[in-house]
Amino acid sequence: MSKALDYAHRAATAWIDGLDERPVAARATHENLAAVFDGPLPEMGSRSEDVIAWLTRHANDGMVGSSGGRFFAWVIGGCLEAALAADWMVATWDQNAALHACSPAASVIENVAGAWIKDLLDLPREASFAFTTGCQLAHSTCLAAARHALLKRAEWDVENEGLFCAPAMTILASEERHGSIDRAVRYLGLGRRAIRLLATDAAGRIAPSTLEQALSRQSGPAILVLNAADLNIGVCDSFTELIPMAQAAGLWVHVDGAFGLFARASGAHRHHLSGVELADSWATDGHKWLNIPFDCGIAIVKDQEAHRAAMTMSASYIAAQPSARDQIDWNPEWSRRARGVPVYAALKELGRQGVEALIDRCCSHCKALVDGIGALAGAQVLAPATLNQGLVRFNRRGDTSERNDAFTDEIIQKINATGEAFFSGTTWRGRRAMRVSVVNWRTTERDIARAIAAARVVLAQSHDASVV
Repeated sequence: MSKALDYAHRAATAWIDGLDERPVAARATHENLAAVFDGPLPEMGSRSEDVIAWLTRHANDGMVGSSGGRFFAWVIGGCLEAALAADWMVATWDQNAALHACSPAASVIENVAGAWIKDLLDLPREASFAFTTGCQLAHSTCLAAARHALLKRAEWDVENEGLFCAPAMTILASEERHGSIDRAVRYLGLGRRAIRLLATDAAGRIAPSTLEQALSRQSGPAILVLNAADLNIGVCDSFTELIPMAQAAGLWVHVDGAFGLFARASGAHRHHLSGVELADSWATDGHKWLNIPFDCGIAIVKDQEAHRAAMTMSASYIAAQPSARDQIDWNPEWSRRARGVPVYAALKELGRQGVEALIDRCCSHCKALVDGIGALAGAQVLAPATLNQGLVRFNRRGDTSERNDAFTDEIIQKINATGEAFFSGTTWRGRRAMRVSVVNWRTTERDIARAIAAARVVLAQSHDASVV
């Protein structure tokens, strides 16, 4: 085994060392990769080191450089060195972190990591938490706790009775919500029809008057989902106004803070999230702004009893430890890796000041990138940088809005094809735009300059490019 691990270490080092110069976009096509990897199951096995050598040799060109500093799409963070190494150790230890009995060290480390996260984000210290596969499962965990609490209030035991004949539930959510909210609602058996969308104002937020009207028509158990921050333009809802209104009407308030919740760690940017601590539950990701490896979501629930009741499981062969916290009581998974260990390592490496510096640096880089590309001929800032998100659109003189939608997608593809940077497209308020997201600890001023230069060259090569 040591030969395979030694080869993997060398290959991993070469990958990391090459991030700065390797094209960000994958170089191999789907057809190239299928031709290499597809085929019948081998009849005979191979030496472990040969397998790893073959995999790395053929897979590297099909990998996107999202762990490098020039990747600005889809809010995908990189890997801090301590977090990456800790994740290797998690795989090496090969523990089932569902129970303290299966891995006492993993249990204690995850408990401390959860407490540190609540402290870092300044959320209620009495809240419970869970490390899940990602924000999708973090939403499901939090909303399952909400379902339990609200239906218990209506004298319905959903864990025993299910949802047949249960009081109907409503989910009030922003029209700018992330699709993972819809999936969580589906997975919990509430159905998409339970979602009532709330329009956002010119700033991309739910206005108090909009919520007030929705509450006036609301009856029965309900959940309000708020954004911290919206995935396109990085804005946060007005928590100080909306949360008390909703809770006074008996609603559970859940916050989608997949990346934006970490702005609480920054003295310069935490004002965007004033009042978020008043909510009932929060979901975020460790593999975004905290820059730990995939996958890690974090669910935080103020009502510990509701959280545990929605998740807990017992069986005669489960060796519960009365003095310890078993993760199976708080997670939807039975078998799980110790995701909290890389979180612990990342926080140990950065410290509070390091996390704040990372947040501030990403926000500064995002503004420089949006402003720099937006100032080029043919470019237009649709949404200025808020936190670490912004939108840029590309236009050609005299073209219709529809043709400039296509032109925007074309420019994004051409920028990506240079290998100098990687962006993604989005539709915001009916118009196509290039989404700019800066969330990687590796991103430098040089990376930003390279991305702007690549956009300048691509636009200069486009005929008659100018802002309409």
